[in-house]
Amino acid sequence: MSLFRGKEAGCEVIQIFTRNQRKWFGKKLSEDEIADFFSAREKTGVNPVAIHTSYLINVASPDPDGRKKALSLLLDEMKWAELLDIPYLVLHPGSHMGEGEKRGLTLVADTLNRANDKRPDYSVKILLETTAGQGTNLGYRFEHLAEILDMTESAERVAICFDTCHSFAAGYDFSTKTAYRQLINEFDKILGTDQIKAFHINDSKTSLGSRRDRHNHPGEGFIGLHALSWFLNDPAFKERPFLLETPKGKDENGQDMDTVNLKILRGIINK
Repeated sequence: MSLFRGKEAGCEVIQIFTRNQRKWFGKKLSEDEIADFFSAREKTGVNPVAIHTSYLINVASPDPDGRKKALSLLLDEMKWAELLDIPYLVLHPGSHMGEGEKRGLTLVADTLNRANDKRPDYSVKILLETTAGQGTNLGYRFEHLAEILDMTESAERVAICFDTCHSFAAGYDFSTKTAYRQLINEFDKILGTDQIKAFHINDSKTSLGSRRDRHNHPGEGFIGLHALSWFLNDPAFKERPFLLETPKGKDENGQDMDTVNLKILRGIINK
């Protein structure tokens, strides 16, 4: 189970998938599976703070049938988050598929409104993830996310997950302390930093503004540890969960890369 793997790697918090993220259908969670999950959380002390939704979900799809399938799967993910008492559901804002950003953003908000209308009593909060802007993906500009929130009727049920790799690839520079402060001030002006409920802390295999989504191990990409340290040491984000989304595998010594990466990141936190 992911909680035990997280404990073994040294995690305090984790993000999970509830199903194969590249399949539309999966079996429902049984009562035994739910009970085992809560038992594992108690035994490990690892806190599952987020579910990442399926990569197949495109809440901006201009195709009515595609958006209907996306909504159905999103509702399932919301239900599972509620059953497992997981507070956040990380969601990619989707792709407009050639229909234009304005139309795409409207469809995202409409799908979110439909989902919240159908799950009015749920406490789970949907976190829109900042994206790299690859292809026709939405959410690579802070203004995109602000526009979606402005059109969302239950805005208190939607917030942001900030992905360092994605935002860097989208063109947001935070290579120096001055650039970082400018970035945070811009985000605060457009959305409010209180809207950031979680971080994906990753390096990038591609350069600033590449618009390509390619994660890398901390310190092994174009961002570097120095720049990642601004987020980890910002008092404003002291209580926010930071989640790794880096390549899996082992280093030359046979040590799990999640363990290696966690040690590296903890090493750049000011004591």
